[in-house]
Amino acid sequence: MKVVRVVAAVIRREDQVFATARGYGEFCGQWEFPGGKIEESETPQQALIREIKEELNVDIAVGECIDTIEYDYATFHLSMDCFWATIINGQLELKEAQAAKWLSKVDLDSVTWLPADILLIDKIKKVL
Repeated sequence: MKVVRVVAAVIRREDQVFATARGYGEFCGQWEFPGGKIEESETPQQALIREIKEELNVDIAVGECIDTIEYDYATFHLSMDCFWATIINGQLELKEAQAAKWLSKVDLDSVTWLPADILLIDKIKKVL
């Protein structure tokens, strides 16, 4: 099975985290933490900074790794390095997502998460 390596940013603002609804593809409308594929010459942190700039037009500081999620979708295996992040410059602008929300601990279960992203929710709840 093909392995796809990606990164995800759990962007934190006080007691809330930022989530986006996918605007394309098979999982359109489901919620995820923003990020994307790691290119061959990049570290996960470099990929995350680049992807967030491309998707949301902001600069972030990448914090500690929350977890690496391993998940089998029907046609590929996803390996997703998930990091805490904070915005250091810019205003959030949705370039690919169809919607976005700041979610508090009690709101985390109010959206339909992508299967891999839902595996992070309990770890995030423990910190918020």
